Amino acid sequence: MKITFKLFATLSDYLPPQRQGNIVDLDVPEGSTIADLVKQFNLPIHLVHLVLVNGKYIKPEDRHTHLLIEDDVLAIWPPVAGG
Repeated sequence: MKITFKLFATLSDYLPPQRQGNIVDLDVPEGSTIADLVKQFNLPIHLVHLVLVNGKYIKPEDRHTHLLIEDDVLAIWPPVAGG
């Protein structure tokens, strides 16, 4: 199934070279979870801070069980600091 995967700030370095900026369209197996994608792209778990699926926040405790479906947009941001 196809999903769109977006990584922001320093996390975009973990995307494959054949990407469009910080976005990549992926074919993932049915039953894939957010945690599966985090593992597949070797994202350091301490940098996986804000996670949205189709604009909806997914709590850390739900990221291992939230199943992605066709045409989902998964977006992940690292922690940010500012004032």
